[in-house]
Amino acid sequence: MSEDEKKDFKVKDRRIFSQDSPDSDDSATDASEGAAPGQAAQTSSDDREDRAADDQDQPTQPEDGEMPPLPEINFSTFVVSLNASALLHLGAIEDPTTGQTNKNLPMAKQTIDILNMLEEKTAGNLNPEETNLLKSILYDLRMLYVKESG
Repeated sequence: MSEDEKKDFKVKDRRIFSQDSPDSDDSATDASEGAAPGQAAQTSSDDREDRAADDQDQPTQPEDGEMPPLPEINFSTFVVSLNASALLHLGAIEDPTTGQTNKNLPMAKQTIDILNMLEEKTAGNLNPEETNLLKSILYDLRMLYVKESG
């Protein structure tokens, strides 16, 4: 390897700087080194467009400006979310995105089986409320599954 080939190694700074930051000009030139003239401006504007598109993917806030608080993440909310998924697949509740009810019995069975596995694997490690919640949800889902599949 010649000495010139070793000098081709470049380090690019991928940190994001604001438009007002004095370092923003440096990051654009670092990213454009070795590029064709005029390509540097296009690259930095493409990056800004990508970031703007990412911002549009964020959930929008309701009219009043406040997002409803997310529930606390714990075992009970996890079990309840799996219950909602199973009910959706059983056609017992509407899909919130489409407003339609669709049955997908294999997916419902799989979700019920996941809840059953959780019951088996967590036996003796749950408090009485969690145990009762899991047992009652499993019972209700199994009865509904038998009704829908039969």
